[in-house]
Amino acid sequence: MRDTLSVGDVQRLHYTVPPTKTVPHLYPESEDYRAMPEVFATGFMVGLLEWCAILALRPVLEDGEGSLGTRVDIRHSVPTPPGARLTVTARCISVDANYIEWEVEARDDEGEVAASGIHGRHVITTERFLRRVAQKAERLTGAAV
Repeated sequence: MRDTLSVGDVQRLHYTVPPTKTVPHLYPESEDYRAMPEVFATGFMVGLLEWCAILALRPVLEDGEGSLGTRVDIRHSVPTPPGARLTVTARCISVDANYIEWEVEARDDEGEVAASGIHGRHVITTERFLRRVAQKAERLTGAAV
């Protein structure tokens, strides 16, 4: 990872919630989820907040590097219907070798904070990580990936 990322750096992402990212679509095989209201699902919200941090890291990664989310401490506090637009912000609050923490927030166009919290990501060497995953899959399932 290049050393150009600094505490205080900010990334923004704008996102319009589609119907396919509502609670009934999170686990469509679950009758309970399918019966829930069509609002932006917390699981998808977490992914959106992570996406913003991923975008922020992209310019500092070396060839062959990627990042993985390893900490999620999020409060989802306002329902967001399909068609609503969110502005997501990831602000770097800590850089410790290959671990970066972000203060993340999603606000709707009315200015309400729909979600906020802390998200941590580890920078990884992609090839080495995939090798570890394949080894674990083989141990757990007996099949090579």
